[in-house]
Amino acid sequence: MTSLDLAIEPGERVLLLGASGSGKSTLLQAMAGVLGGDDEGDQSGELLLDGRSPAGQRGRVGLLLQDPDSQIILPRVGDDVAFGCENLGVPREEIWRRVPRALAAVGLELPFDHSTSELSGGQKQRLALAGVLAMQPGLLLLDEPTANLDEDGVGEVREAVGRMLEQTAATFIVVEHRVEVWRSLVNRVIVLSASGGVLADGHPDAVLADQGESLAESGVWVPEHPPQQPERSWVPGDSLMGAIDLSIGRSAHAPVRDGLGLEIPGGSATVITGPNGAGKSTLGLTLAGLLPPVAGEVRATETLRAGAGEYPIRWKSRELLTRIGTVFQHPEHQFLATRVSDELAIGPRALKLPETEVQHRVDGLLQRLRLDHLAAANPFTLSGGEKRRLSVATALATRPRMLVLDEPTFGQDSRTWQELVALLAELMREGTALVAVTHDRQFVQALADYEVRL
Repeated sequence: MTSLDLAIEPGERVLLLGASGSGKSTLLQAMAGVLGGDDEGDQSGELLLDGRSPAGQRGRVGLLLQDPDSQIILPRVGDDVAFGCENLGVPREEIWRRVPRALAAVGLELPFDHSTSELSGGQKQRLALAGVLAMQPGLLLLDEPTANLDEDGVGEVREAVGRMLEQTAATFIVVEHRVEVWRSLVNRVIVLSASGGVLADGHPDAVLADQGESLAESGVWVPEHPPQQPERSWVPGDSLMGAIDLSIGRSAHAPVRDGLGLEIPGGSATVITGPNGAGKSTLGLTLAGLLPPVAGEVRATETLRAGAGEYPIRWKSRELLTRIGTVFQHPEHQFLATRVSDELAIGPRALKLPETEVQHRVDGLLQRLRLDHLAAANPFTLSGGEKRRLSVATALATRPRMLVLDEPTFGQDSRTWQELVALLAELMREGTALVAVTHDRQFVQALADYEVRL
């Protein structure tokens, strides 16, 4: 991020927009005083919070990070919500008045001793937000707070934030790609330019009315200018996989769903939807051959297994590479290399492809998913949307017949969303089967042939 001049007044409610990679998350971290020192990057100019460095006022700022896993500290739900308050020296009696209110506000009414490791991704997002709200900060910074939430969760989070702002008059800045979620709650929209500086700034209605078309072209999700959807010209083919009387769970002793049956044809998209904690990611990992069924079976047809055994859970990693590609809910969980280009090359090299073919695939994916300018970057330094595109690209690099994608459009601006959806549609026309866990209704409308709602 370069050349940013900006002033935000006390009590303002700001929606911070911009294309993927424009520096929105970086700006929030700088405001919270957690961006890091000189050894983590270069910084010039001055950033002040009430006339002082943010690093010395961390107790006044509440920051919800894009990745909730990085913000959950303690093994029990109640203790984790209380953690921030304890560090601020809030009296014990007051802390335990705030904890249940914060959990109820975000729709996560679980026992205080519930294990944080057993929460779904969406539940972790709610838990992290509850911890921030319990601190009652003077400056509330939220980075993609509703990205992995079901529809009810989105409404609960927005209402919880609205109530907190009414009660405290805190200054509020939220990063969210989808304008409509926060439009009525904010009084200012700031759009960052991908090349540096501010692209637009003003009241939401004025900015979106006067510059809506140009903002949409730059990647901003403007409700009046939705991204184009692909032409539905693919035709489902022969079955690649079937699940019969399937029970799923992370542990054989605790199934989360049972009695499931579905079939995955080639050249089709099956979407898995439902509320947070319903078992969507668990079902995706089971179909991908990465979690064993608790009961029942997941069986690949000869079209998919191509000489391998019937059951994907028994396949070796090299057998999976060209048959089933998986994109995890959290992109960081599948990164292994220190350069983006090397990350994309891992799968093709594991298949012992000629180096010329490896580079051909890597270069093509870098360009197609707008990652070519980041080829030498460390994958862990990318923005959330860039990490998601990289994780999708790593699965595509080995050209599997079936793709299992968990929240594939997380963190995407409207332009990269459109390009990613177009790429997936192209793969389906070529016979690839998609299984996608998603809360993105536009994605469902664009691609889904079948919907499994848990």
